Amino acid sequence: MELTLEPMRDDEFDGYLAYFIPDYAAEISSNYGLSLEMALDKATQEVKSDLPQGPATPDHVLLCIRAVSKVIGYLWYKPDHTARTVFIYDFCILPAHQRKGHATRALARLEAMLAKDGFEQIKLRVAADNERAQNLYLKDGFRTTGINMIKDIQAD
Repeated sequence: MELTLEPMRDDEFDGYLAYFIPDYAAEISSNYGLSLEMALDKATQEVKSDLPQGPATPDHVLLCIRAVSKVIGYLWYKPDHTARTVFIYDFCILPAHQRKGHATRALARLEAMLAKDGFEQIKLRVAADNERAQNLYLKDGFRTTGINMIKDIQAD
């Protein structure tokens, strides 16, 4: 099945947010111990701050992953042209299309596209409790470069 990475159109941004905000909020809630309501608020505020112009936000790239012209996932990254690296903020294959090899093919397409444009490295962060994503990235040749840690400060 042909898989393409295409720039997200303005009319596709709301669909992306409908997936991304609840998914990101669940990660925030799970990893930082916030209520889901607080996590939803935090996720919404972060997206407004990071992507104030939606798909047209400077220095960010939002792509739709398509199979036979149907959106099956999303990819959001920020290029650093000076360092020749990109940082993936979000990469997902929608649930109905998972476990079909699409993620591996999408990463290969991304890597080929970035190599052609002179980039040398892809960076990302994966949640500690997202073993599926960790396994995907490790199988694709990513390596662990650190571990994020957090501790809440208890007031006296």
